[in-house]
Amino acid sequence: MFNLLMFNADWSSGRVTVPSGRVFEYTDGQIAAQFRDSDNNLLLDRLASLPCLFCEEGTEDETAYVGQINRARASGGDLLLEISLDAEVPPLQNKILYENRAELDMPHDFEFSRNHWALKDVDLYRFLLRHIRPRRQRPTVFQIPEHERIEPTLASVMMPFDAEFTGVYDSIRQAAEGAGLRCRRADDIWENAAIIQDVVSLIDRSRIVICDCTGRNPNVFYEAGIAHTLGRDVILITQNKHDIPFDLRHLRYVPYLNNAEGRASLAQALQSRMQTLLGH
Repeated sequence: MFNLLMFNADWSSGRVTVPSGRVFEYTDGQIAAQFRDSDNNLLLDRLASLPCLFCEEGTEDETAYVGQINRARASGGDLLLEISLDAEVPPLQNKILYENRAELDMPHDFEFSRNHWALKDVDLYRFLLRHIRPRRQRPTVFQIPEHERIEPTLASVMMPFDAEFTGVYDSIRQAAEGAGLRCRRADDIWENAAIIQDVVSLIDRSRIVICDCTGRNPNVFYEAGIAHTLGRDVILITQNKHDIPFDLRHLRYVPYLNNAEGRASLAQALQSRMQTLLGH
């Protein structure tokens, strides 16, 4: 059995106020009766002993959390709750709950569109074991934070650290600025003892990553793989189409010539592509 709390609340704050009049909606009467005393008062301590699914309304990408109620008390017509989230269970999306609503004893669609507190005679953790993938193994060569911290105006460039690419980088930076982004390269920063950590941190924070495959530089290929794995929007550019790895040739790339006219065309093409990715 578990508590289902469907309220548009800031669950991560740890303190939530909910109306007591919404308790036991969409709850079987015999189950609800087990959590009231002879005077019809809520047995808050007994409710708090059950695991909780903390949700906000919706059936798509809304976030839901598993956790528990640490303390509950009545105040007028409200219930003041102190809660904690289970750090061992990753946040869920409501669409997973909606797709499996019958298993959660949530057969009515409108249960996802009304603030309420229900009791469900379902083993919540057994449900999670069936439908939630375990956390993946974390990298050991470099570190990535538990939660993404994407900077929406940051574009990063992965390219050889070579003087002949200076003009190319200037053109990329011009394109980024035209699209409303600021552009950075790994050699612009020095935050960690290991250069790979600087590179990965930059990629992880970036909204868009531009990778210059010219010369088949192994570092750039490695960085492009990291960017793809992290789910970033990646734009491939190259002076030679044969430098695009075979596994990536099905993706769109921007060819260019490393002369004044070619770099100007590159800047124009990149700005257009960035604006498209940004939805401008």
